[in-house]
Amino acid sequence: MSEQKKIQKQKIPVRQRTPEERVKDFGEVEYLYSPEEATLEALRCLQCKNPPCVEDCPVHIKIPVFIRQIAEKNIELAIRTILEDNPLPSVCGRVCPQESQCQKRCTVGRIGDPIQIGKLERFVGDSTLKPLPERMKKNKKVAVIGSGPASLTCAGELARLGYTVTVFEALHEIGGVLLYGIPEFRLPKAVLEQEISYLRELGVEFQTNVLVGRTLPFHELREQFDAVFLGTGAGLPKYLHIPGENLRDVYSANEFLTRINLMKSYMFGEYDTPLVVKGDVVVIGGGNVAMDAARSALRMGARSVTVVYRRGRKEMPARIEEIAHAEEEGVKFAFLAAPVRIEGDSEGNVTSIVCQRMLLGEPDERGRRCFLPVEGDYFVLPANMVINAIGLDTNRILLETIEGLALDQKGHVVVDENLQTSLSGVFAGGDVVLGAATVILAAGHGKQAAHAIDRYLFQK
Repeated sequence: MSEQKKIQKQKIPVRQRTPEERVKDFGEVEYLYSPEEATLEALRCLQCKNPPCVEDCPVHIKIPVFIRQIAEKNIELAIRTILEDNPLPSVCGRVCPQESQCQKRCTVGRIGDPIQIGKLERFVGDSTLKPLPERMKKNKKVAVIGSGPASLTCAGELARLGYTVTVFEALHEIGGVLLYGIPEFRLPKAVLEQEISYLRELGVEFQTNVLVGRTLPFHELREQFDAVFLGTGAGLPKYLHIPGENLRDVYSANEFLTRINLMKSYMFGEYDTPLVVKGDVVVIGGGNVAMDAARSALRMGARSVTVVYRRGRKEMPARIEEIAHAEEEGVKFAFLAAPVRIEGDSEGNVTSIVCQRMLLGEPDERGRRCFLPVEGDYFVLPANMVINAIGLDTNRILLETIEGLALDQKGHVVVDENLQTSLSGVFAGGDVVLGAATVILAAGHGKQAAHAIDRYLFQK
């Protein structure tokens, strides 16, 4: 116990902008640690000999090593340590759910606040230039389809291993869900572009406006490259399947956030926006995407925003800090409720949404408590816009054009333990295999696939 008393139990807090200030724009909520704050937080780390935090990091960053280097004020060495395992530190430091992964296992967290691993990773990623590693060039080419977190991580790792890598993106900008799905206040576009620029410096080539399977046949791609990675993600929205879903101003969160991010609606006064938000907005869902949509709607001018979720607050899959930020900014919550009907006027405009009360039942096979409708118990919320954020499925535009590619019943690509598909030399990872998952889980798949491709090409 005497040793424990020496431990600084309380975390060094990250300074934040006030809710009143941040709802007026799309600027980041949190400030970066200062060098002094980062050093103090790093000094809290116990430097465990068998660090559980590394075990629970999907890309297995050497967490205690880079934290010790921060404590020693050697930021240049800390970024080298992180880049050995993760080419996207500034991204992952912002959007990964560290509280349910690496920080959840932190030894210091048993007696106080866990080490703020994500905040420290972000500090390192933002504070210094990323050095290029020494590499042995290999005479092999790999195609990466898609440019989300799985693809970018796979491309970066393959480039670091010496391969010639080309990323093919269907849209006009690089970044996948990191670009079109995450708002500027959680992941600034400039930060993402810096990470992508580093991949370019590593030698990764990017080709945009290429819809593999349509503008470029997949069989031609296989002929031109020694291996292929499929990282096309899960970008097809699930639907509510309730009356009124076809009314005007009923959006999927995917479309809503894409319009804001890719069409730059968040840059007030600088870009003409095709998205007008006014009146009362209702968001359906309880994940991070629902929080992103709700908080974006506030910033776009909504009079009020209410999140409707069929379970309770404790069961919400969104990050705790995202829920807290939403509440601070004025988002309201209707828990234990499910939409049954969207109502509109004679011109097809949304006017309200009818919801049914729910009760929590017994846990399902995944441990989540099921929800049961309360017979006859309904309530009405005023709504001028409804945003559906109940999840995403894989988009089969490419997958169904690939002859011989095995898919499961949900449309996910089937892979073996090495993430190789039913086609030799074709690998897949991220949401196209997992279903809609987190950025860091997708990145972990990308890294795993890169090393599997390396082994495959070495044996070839």
